[in-house]
Amino acid sequence: MFFKRFLHFLAILIIVCVFISACAPRAKVVPTIPPATSTAQINKPPIAVVTVTPSLTEVHIGEAVPSFLREQAAAWEIPANSYLSFDVSTSPFTGEETHLQWVYALVAPFPTILDGVTSDELKSAWRDGTPPAAFDGKPLLMDESTLAAFTALWGEPASGFVRSVPAGELLDTAWMELPSWAIIPFESLQPKWKVLTVDGQSPIRKGFDLSSYTLVVPFSLRTSSDLPPSSFVVPLSNYDPSKMTTIIMTGVTALVRATALTMELKGVAYPGERIRDVMLEADIAHISNEIPFFTGCPYPKPDQAALVFCSDPKYIELFTDIGADVIELTGNHFADRGAQGMIETIEIYKANKLPYFGGGIDREDSIKPALFESNGNKIAFIGCNRPDTGKFPTATADRPGAAPCDFTYLKEKIAQLKADGYIVISTFQWNESYDFKPNILQVQDFRLMVDAGADIVSGSQAHYAQSMEFYNNSFIHYGLGNLFFDQMGDQSWMPKDIRREFLDRYVIYDGRLIGIELLTAMLEDYARPRWMTGQERANFLQDYFYYSGWLPFQPTPEPTITPTLTPLPIPPLAGTPEWIPSNTPGPSP
Repeated sequence: MFFKRFLHFLAILIIVCVFISACAPRAKVVPTIPPATSTAQINKPPIAVVTVTPSLTEVHIGEAVPSFLREQAAAWEIPANSYLSFDVSTSPFTGEETHLQWVYALVAPFPTILDGVTSDELKSAWRDGTPPAAFDGKPLLMDESTLAAFTALWGEPASGFVRSVPAGELLDTAWMELPSWAIIPFESLQPKWKVLTVDGQSPIRKGFDLSSYTLVVPFSLRTSSDLPPSSFVVPLSNYDPSKMTTIIMTGVTALVRATALTMELKGVAYPGERIRDVMLEADIAHISNEIPFFTGCPYPKPDQAALVFCSDPKYIELFTDIGADVIELTGNHFADRGAQGMIETIEIYKANKLPYFGGGIDREDSIKPALFESNGNKIAFIGCNRPDTGKFPTATADRPGAAPCDFTYLKEKIAQLKADGYIVISTFQWNESYDFKPNILQVQDFRLMVDAGADIVSGSQAHYAQSMEFYNNSFIHYGLGNLFFDQMGDQSWMPKDIRREFLDRYVIYDGRLIGIELLTAMLEDYARPRWMTGQERANFLQDYFYYSGWLPFQPTPEPTITPTLTPLPIPPLAGTPEWIPSNTPGPSP
């Protein structure tokens, strides 16, 4: 009897234990993500899983997963008896799956002359180990995760062709080892990198075709059927064109003398014909127009001696034709036709819905920044006239004019704009110069704007292009040269290479400046810039990267004079010496 009771009690106890065990919550496992290995060559087998029947928790985060995604994956909680794999997608899968497309960029340090390669050249170099000649045999730099990703796609690189560098050291390493090149994830872009095109495609340009771009890596987040990928927050790509804004900054525009005569003879839109498409493509296209529009402005004379200028109001059609979005009024000729001319000019801009900055109806209007919101990015333009501050061309409480340089105000306003989330572009009408090298005081003023918080400082005064620098992680271009002005270099007092022009294209992505492209043009016909040929561009960049202290000196030929109108006797500007030596110095002794 006792034995039967004992067996009965034991059976009840077992049933209770099983019941309690069944009601217990499932354990969760936080994945341990292995760090990327330190070897330069990775032998990573493809994912061969076809079906999953989970019995124990299995988590695999591949070495190819970039750091941005690895950081997110580290926070995931994976239930027990589940499967999760996150890696380059190289094989079919029958479970739950989320596909990602991760964009990478082929880059080089900013002072690189080469603009791009073909995908065939890049993949051939990967297999054969021979870099393009421009990189002087240097290995392709990348971090470990990038190496693992492209090894999975392209196979093992040739011995010695790739060098692995920690992500945080890539930029400094590349700059110290010029010429150099690298592959980085799109989210790692910053202005000190130059993005090289691959088959003419660049992820920082409008019209970028993701489907035909070589540097896209497919990743997959794969899970067992009891664990849907939707449980995990993960971006499907690191590239979203709806978050990108492009801005083009330009140099001096003065629709007078031979430029104006050319417009009368060949059409108002003629000067912009060769650059029109690129200007229209920009989200924000900047024009610095120094000259007032004035009803009754006389017919243009190319040999006009007096340096008191105006433009026919119909010339506004040039700006609307090329898609100008913002007008700078810091120029020292803005007041050449007095208050009447300035007021008429501002009314013309307002009638054409063109925002302006750096000048205005009075001082308060002149110093206001022009504010834009584009694709989720906030951009502010603010500028002033340095040489005429306190003189007639600058605005006062009761007189229109260019904005005076009030540095106390500028520092406070720029700091406020930065605090409000704006990318700040500060511009100057500084003292005119025909030298690539900025004045010491000019450097001081431009850097002061960076110290206040400006992301970009651009010189609008320079008829002759000037050097550039990175200062405290901001970009300064001391002068871009002319855009629309009649200085062809065919007069004895002009530098022969004054025809060379910069148009600077800035790329803002998700509230951050990520790229700078130096567009290069050559003035022709006293009015119309055209894009440089490949050799002209290489010479121009070589000169200015040398002037900026980045590359060693190499002699380059002066541009030839190719006017299509009869050469015109353009007088020198006031205070300009009769002859100015070429700004092409040899190497320092």
